[in-house]
Order: sequence, then structure tokens, then C-alpha cells
Amino acid sequence: MLKVGLTGGIGSGKSEVSARLAAHGAMVIDADRIAREVVEPGTPGLAAVVKEFGEQVLRPDGALDRERLGSIVFSDPDRLAALNAIVHPLVGERVAELMEAAPEGAVVVYDVPLLAENGLAGMYDVVVVVDAPVETQVRRLVEHRGMTEEDARARIAAQATREQRLALAHRVIDNSGSLDELRAQVDTLWDELTRRARAAQAG
Repeated sequence: MLKVGLTGGIGSGKSEVSARLAAHGAMVIDADRIAREVVEPGTPGLAAVVKEFGEQVLRPDGALDRERLGSIVFSDPDRLAALNAIVHPLVGERVAELMEAAPEGAVVVYDVPLLAENGLAGMYDVVVVVDAPVETQVRRLVEHRGMTEEDARARIAAQATREQRLALAHRVIDNSGSLDELRAQVDTLWDELTRRARAAQAG
């Protein structure tokens, strides 16, 4: 298989790129979705989060209150590190299971926001970074996700810088323009990835 690490800052448009690649036929492993699954009610992951952060991070129905937890960890690097120490190993186990099940010759896209932060670039044959200017990220988070500008900037600041992500990239998708421009870049990327996957299989 060809293992592709797809990353980008919050509000960069990474999810759109991921969806487009999935529509082309990529097997997409979504780290955010898995991170939600491993802390669903009744899981050891949720029990560990509650032990670390207290009952205050639970909603009345017993599910994790993500907004409350986010307000605690995104302004405090030590608390964020504590949360990551719980969730990341559980995500890693699930991702390994999914990759094991991938068919031969597949293009497997691992959609992971924290690829740079967690030093994961070496796990992938190709690292693709979706890039947008910080002010564009802020505007999208305010307009599309209803965040305050302060919250948006705090979320961005808690992640790797653009420069740190770009330093790891084999391919960069520039998402500072229109949706059509983005899709054209992704279509070109898909052609490259499938050629590379075929070459690897033949070799």
C-alpha cells in the first residue's frame, strides 16, 4: 500500500481535501473520528479522561463535553499534553488495525491534524500539507464554526506553525483560493498518488 499522511492546521480545508481523496477511491483513516470513538461512553478512554479532568468534562447524558474539555486544554500546554497522553495511544492502536486491513495496492490516506506536533512524518511514504494563511484560518473558524476570534487564534497557536508543517511536506495543497482551485490540485495529487502506488506494487 501507499501510506499518505495528510495534515493541515485547523481551518486550512484539510477535511475538504480528505473528502475529495475518498471520493477518488482512497482509503481514508480519519484521526479525529477515531479520537472521538475511543472516548465514547463506556470506553476505557473516557474513563481515563474523567479520572484526569474530573466529572466537569461530562455532559448530563454521560458523553464527553468536547467544548468544555477544549476550553481547558487549548489554553494550557500541560493539560493538552495530559489529554494527548491518554488519547494518542488508543488512536494509534485503532489506526494500526485499520491499516492492517487495507487491501494490497491501496492508497491509504491518514488524515491527522497533529502529524507535525507528534513527529509522525516518518511513518508515511508521502506527506501532504494543506496550507492556508493564518488570517484565512481565523476567518473560516469565525464564519463557519462560530468561534470567537480569540478562541480561533488560541486553537491555531496550540498547533504547529505553518513553517513547521511545510518543512515536512512532500506535496503542498494551497487552499488560499477558491474551492474549484482546491479541487483541481487534489485531482492532480490523486493522479500522482495512484501512479506511485502502481509503481510500488509493480516494483
